[in-house]
Amino acid sequence: MAVVVVAVVAVAWSASGLGVGLDRLARAPGDAWAVFRQMVPPAFDEAMDRGVPAKVLESVHIAWIGTLIGAVLSFPLAFLAATNVAPRVVRAPVRQLFNVIRAVPELILAVILIPVTGLGPWAGALAIGIHSVGTLGKWATEAIEGVDGGPLEAVAATGGRWVSGMRWGVLPQVLPVVTSHWLFRFEINVRASAVLGMIGAGGVGAELVSQLVFRNFAAAGAVLLMTIVVVLAIDTASAAVRRRIIRGAAARGDDDQDRNAAVLADLTGLGRPGPA
Repeated sequence: MAVVVVAVVAVAWSASGLGVGLDRLARAPGDAWAVFRQMVPPAFDEAMDRGVPAKVLESVHIAWIGTLIGAVLSFPLAFLAATNVAPRVVRAPVRQLFNVIRAVPELILAVILIPVTGLGPWAGALAIGIHSVGTLGKWATEAIEGVDGGPLEAVAATGGRWVSGMRWGVLPQVLPVVTSHWLFRFEINVRASAVLGMIGAGGVGAELVSQLVFRNFAAAGAVLLMTIVVVLAIDTASAAVRRRIIRGAAARGDDDQDRNAAVLADLTGLGRPGPA
């Protein structure tokens, strides 16, 4: 009951801070329906004439380059942030770096970068890439911390160095999981790139804002539908690839366990037939 009371108080306090009254909430469905009704039928011809498909693809390019930047920069840093492979004096600053990066939204990063790079997709790609470092770094760190310590001990027992332990003991275990994280982040970045275009950081967002400002709702509806179709297609394809990667990693893990069990049985004689 105490938790429920706290939650209700928090909701009431937040609603009062927004300054939204009950009358405004009651009118919201009707106002939204009036806008959506003007979007039908979508003006696809006008959207094609204005080159909206190319701008949608530009948003995809921004998301792809930003994801690559985040993956390349975050993966090495994740090894320095994991508790099981890095000393505290090294991992503490790297973890705080990830936290600081995640605390700054892509929109703020784009606003900061636009005076440096100018208006256009490069600012959006850099903003998405920098923000992706914080998220991908955290996910990769958690994956590294969850690995089996046996291969690391085996590498250390044979006199291997730290780099060898990471290469042969950690990387094969975390690479499938980290790759699926990269693909998932790419899905998120596609949607984020469309938003960044609203402030001039490239992509389809600028076209959508332009149509809404001039209250050309039919053209705005066409832009929205084109964007939604592309985003759904990318999400579906990426999810299928991620499932395939995870299933493949699980199958390889089962094969390794069976192989190790067979070797152990052979060494101990448990797998040999007894005397006739």
